[in-house]
Amino acid sequence: MRKTGETDMQRAAQLLKLLGDQTRLTMMKLLQSHDCCVCEFVAMFDMSQPAISQHLRKLRDIELVKETRKGKWIFYSINREHEDYPFIQSVLASLPGQDGLVIELEAQGLRICCE
Repeated sequence: MRKTGETDMQRAAQLLKLLGDQTRLTMMKLLQSHDCCVCEFVAMFDMSQPAISQHLRKLRDIELVKETRKGKWIFYSINREHEDYPFIQSVLASLPGQDGLVIELEAQGLRICCE
């Protein structure tokens, strides 16, 4: 039985494989400090909405991200209650901040563009 806050090797490999994609890793780093909707990720990554939704689905399927509905829009946030959050947090802590993407989005007038 694993201790609270510990991630076994198989689970760590699965999480690292999921986060091995630069887009998903960047999304997780952004979600550490900002809730975002799909339309914001579309603008930040200059990707199609279906592609962004697929990345978010993979993160949502293992419950690394949570959804919150605000009207007809869905906002995503990191799931800090996830059993592997301490491990994810340690990975994300070693990465550079991504606030520049949000600042650039705001400068373009696209922050929370779906409200």
